[in-house]
Amino acid sequence: MAKLVILNQGMTGRTFEVNVDRTTVGRIEDSTFQIADASVSSQHAEIVRQGADLLIRDLNSTNGTFINGEKISEAVLKPGQILRFGQVELKIDDGKPVSAAAPAPAAASKKSVDATLVIPRGVSLNDLEQSGARPAGFDTNTAFSKKTNHTNKYFLIGGIIVGLVIVGFIVYLIKYAAGTK
Repeated sequence: MAKLVILNQGMTGRTFEVNVDRTTVGRIEDSTFQIADASVSSQHAEIVRQGADLLIRDLNSTNGTFINGEKISEAVLKPGQILRFGQVELKIDDGKPVSAAAPAPAAASKKSVDATLVIPRGVSLNDLEQSGARPAGFDTNTAFSKKTNHTNKYFLIGGIIVGLVIVGFIVYLIKYAAGTK
């Protein structure tokens, strides 16, 4: 029975056994084989069993489907080939041992591309435990000074002045109107 084995770091060794007539591959949960990776389309490809052969068909995915580095829309999968959905690489494994006389699956004229992606881990727990000391000059006992926002103060003063001018103008108009009658 053919298996798809993920080669990408973080998902290495995750397998899916192709044991049904139609397998859907994609990022969404409804897929028969779900691959939760941003480079995989929600409905990326389908694998159809035709007798002893496995036919793979790209479902108009955004980042494409590739076999041994060549973009395909439909092709027959063979054991040992490297299948790629977006940036996720998988190996087709039929469970049989590979003989030493078998030719390499990649075309000899093509240069093999190492698409290993190194994901930084951040800070390990061990690093945190060993670096309990704070750097020189880091003082936690100093009080923080409060920042003042002069813009709000000037805006408020300007608003009060404009308001007083308007009130004064209204009072002047009322006195002028009362004096002309």
